[in-house]
Amino acid sequence: MRRKRSVESDDLRPEYTFDYSTAVRGKYYRRLLKEGANVVVLEPDVAKAFRDSTAVNEALRSLLKIARSSQGLTTRSGRPRRKRTAA
Repeated sequence: MRRKRSVESDDLRPEYTFDYSTAVRGKYYRRLLKEGANVVVLEPDVAKAFRDSTAVNEALRSLLKIARSSQGLTTRSGRPRRKRTAA
């Protein structure tokens, strides 16, 4: 015997009703394209280390600077290569 589907009750409070007839589609679309919108979500432990987005940007820029300056500093070991002999 099949059970009847329970009707979902509308558990939102009356003050949370929204009149979708007044909504404007794509209201901020052009502004987002113009300004660029990259949203990055930080983990809570990382977010505690930074007070705002400026601090995050400064830290990332300094990390990029260090990465660029240290690029190519490592060299191969000074051990000579083995000579290959023809078999």
